[in-house]
Amino acid sequence: MDAILGSLMILVITSSVQAQLKTGFYSTSCPNAEAIVRSTVVSHFNKDLTIAPGLLRLHFHDCFVQGCDGSILIADSSAEKNALPNLGLRGFEVIDDAKSQIDTICPGIVSCADILALAARDAVDLSDGPSWSVPTGRRDGRISLSSQASNLPSPLDSVSIQRQKFAAKGLDDHDLVTLVGAHTIGQTHCRFFSYRLYNFTTSGSADPTINVAFLAQLQALCPKNGDGLRNVALDKDSPAKFDVSFFKNVRDGNGVLESDQRLWEDSATQSVVQNYAGNVRGLLGLRFDFEFPKAMIKLSSIEVKTGTDGEIRKVCSKFN
Repeated sequence: MDAILGSLMILVITSSVQAQLKTGFYSTSCPNAEAIVRSTVVSHFNKDLTIAPGLLRLHFHDCFVQGCDGSILIADSSAEKNALPNLGLRGFEVIDDAKSQIDTICPGIVSCADILALAARDAVDLSDGPSWSVPTGRRDGRISLSSQASNLPSPLDSVSIQRQKFAAKGLDDHDLVTLVGAHTIGQTHCRFFSYRLYNFTTSGSADPTINVAFLAQLQALCPKNGDGLRNVALDKDSPAKFDVSFFKNVRDGNGVLESDQRLWEDSATQSVVQNYAGNVRGLLGLRFDFEFPKAMIKLSSIEVKTGTDGEIRKVCSKFN
């Protein structure tokens, strides 16, 4: 009975949060807010396509710690952005740029947390992915601590650990695989997966789940004792296009990160990967394009602050 009550409470809390956020929250208080975010993202994207995965990842990392409250944007030695998993994050300047433009028209109205959620959507759309209406009304948090970032997913995580971390945020296996599909765009560094290429097993050989032809490609990109900071695309086929080739790669043993490739070894996550990878061209892309926005809306509603909670920051990198 307690378990049923507990699940009901979670349902009530989740739906009430989504009810507090609403599409077009700024339609009267700052009607140009979303258009300004969009044009800012476009201008940065036109100079550098890789800003798109950067913004998407920034939003994801924000939501996983303290909820989607802009806590990742705070610049302070003990702040979240200085935690080890966050050291490669980028896109901060895009959020600052949009915020200063918005605040010249409607100061103190639009939160940094909302700007980040909108920018993540625009980044996907500009990369030939789906677009969706982002519910807004988040407020900016007043806490940002690097010590709280230990729950972020890691490239070393098994499926059971990934599942635990996502479930703690109210996200299920389907959401997990769908959101990891964001790796269809973006890059990683050799240092995050080179251990798979040379010394994965006790016998000193490579991870047996890597496709043999792909292993040779990865070893050429990331030689033993080479540059650990070298960039490698997470989707070898279309790294700048938001599509389903990432899922085909995982199916075929061409996942770069161990955590991505492991999704094929668990029956529950494998079936979602298989669904998106599909066999027939046409059907599959549409399905992912439909499911990804739903998972993103769920992600961007995690532990949000609304109403009188939190604040509307004047500068995104500083508490008021």
